[in-house]
Amino acid sequence: MIKGILYLIPVVMAEGAEEKSLTPYLSNTINHLKEYIVENEKTARRCLKNAGLKTPQSELMIHDYGKHQRDGSLSEYFEGLEAGNDVGLMSEAGCPGVADPGADIVAEAHKRNIKVIPLVGPSSILLALMGSGFNGQSFAFHGYIPIDKMARIKRIKELEGFSERFKQTQLFIETPFRNNPLFTDILASCKNDTKLCVACNLTAEDELIQTKSIGDWKKEKIDLHKKPAIFLLQRSR
Repeated sequence: MIKGILYLIPVVMAEGAEEKSLTPYLSNTINHLKEYIVENEKTARRCLKNAGLKTPQSELMIHDYGKHQRDGSLSEYFEGLEAGNDVGLMSEAGCPGVADPGADIVAEAHKRNIKVIPLVGPSSILLALMGSGFNGQSFAFHGYIPIDKMARIKRIKELEGFSERFKQTQLFIETPFRNNPLFTDILASCKNDTKLCVACNLTAEDELIQTKSIGDWKKEKIDLHKKPAIFLLQRSR
């Protein structure tokens, strides 16, 4: 039997950003699919509606791959694919599989020789890197910074050192309600001539992408509380 295809469906990152974030091909694809594996069912249903879904949602089969469903077997998520049905994988926001638990689904699909097709859509990591003016030839995304203050400061200094040693852009994130403390610790920990880019609320109407030296950032007042943001460091010798 021919197996189905796993489509990786990007999700808009800001309210009302569908038109500038999603391609016509993506809209056509979601109207072809009847089955989805999602990180959050409520979010996924809303995103599908806003992306132009014409299929009645009552006809969809949606598997919730939320944090409380990740400890067991993955077999149930693949019954449709093994039976020849095409399935969509959706993250909470942005690209599935990138800083996202959906990577486990993609890995299992490869083990099962199921074709994987990633669709074009918004990636906060790449958008931030594009807008930063930093080195796009060599970069590293480190995910979340430690919560503990001392461990966080140590990690920030380590990433600053990586940037200088390897001539590499360093990207990292924090839970939005802890952005301001992280920003304060970056300014306190890094050297004044190190460059920092803050990319906040990407694709939204109030999108902010600014690159300044640490010394110049210290002269600014910025409120990042509860705003999705990516931080990028670059230090040159």
